[in-house]
Amino acid sequence: MMIGSKNDGAQGIKAPAEVCPLCDGTGWKTVAAGPKTGSINDRRVTRCDCQQRARAQSLLAAARIPRRYEHCELSNFEFDGPRRSLTPARMAACRFVEEYPLNKIGLLFVGKAGRGKTHLSVGIAKSLIREKGVDCVFYDYADLLKQIQDSYNPSVQATELGLLQPVFRTEVLVLDDLGSVRPTEWRWDTVRLILNTRYKENLTTIITTNFADEPAAGAVDPDSSKASESFATARAAARQDTLGDRIGETMRSRLHEMCRTITLDSTDFRQEVRSADVRHRLQQ
Repeated sequence: MMIGSKNDGAQGIKAPAEVCPLCDGTGWKTVAAGPKTGSINDRRVTRCDCQQRARAQSLLAAARIPRRYEHCELSNFEFDGPRRSLTPARMAACRFVEEYPLNKIGLLFVGKAGRGKTHLSVGIAKSLIREKGVDCVFYDYADLLKQIQDSYNPSVQATELGLLQPVFRTEVLVLDDLGSVRPTEWRWDTVRLILNTRYKENLTTIITTNFADEPAAGAVDPDSSKASESFATARAAARQDTLGDRIGETMRSRLHEMCRTITLDSTDFRQEVRSADVRHRLQQ
């Protein structure tokens, strides 16, 4: 007697689905509720580890972390040797994960390009997802604005409201490279809408920016009366844009209510990598 159908050889035999030994596939496990007394009443049920891992995988897939940053973890952030000055920033990132959600104040990472701001932000998001099951979403500031602008095109299926819903509602938002595009009234209105909405809903926002956390050029300078008009004009012409210039003083002030500022001051890590690569090629 022949067992199975004629297609068994082509399709192969499916292995049985692996069943979690802790919960026997139910999704719940029994744990001790307190000191052991031998009573069945001293035990309770809780979500099994397999369910927590499945949720973490689902949240990571939905977090929109770019492929370039998929390797970023708090554990592999370099803060020794010539990058010792980044130790306080890494400690602040780890402490943020430990204290969340008891402390939901966000973080504003400030520093020039290549200092590790995005690495820390992504590392925080991934740690919150894996360790605490927190819903986190990553958005690049310029890319988000471009998507919103594109949504005004009638041929595009996405809508502005549809694009902004996850930005408004996610428990922890990582907004990368704030101020990376030159300001316009529309861009100011958009960032104002995003930050104010999250502020009112008491949601946590982690932000990175390459611009110094300083006032805009038009802001009142307490020392301006002490400088000559020509010197003040020359200084204004030579100065680099600040965060106040890029998002406006009102929103910069709001950020200070929403986030704790962490300044990263070190050499450009990406430039170090490029220089090392060039030296390696020359030695070959």
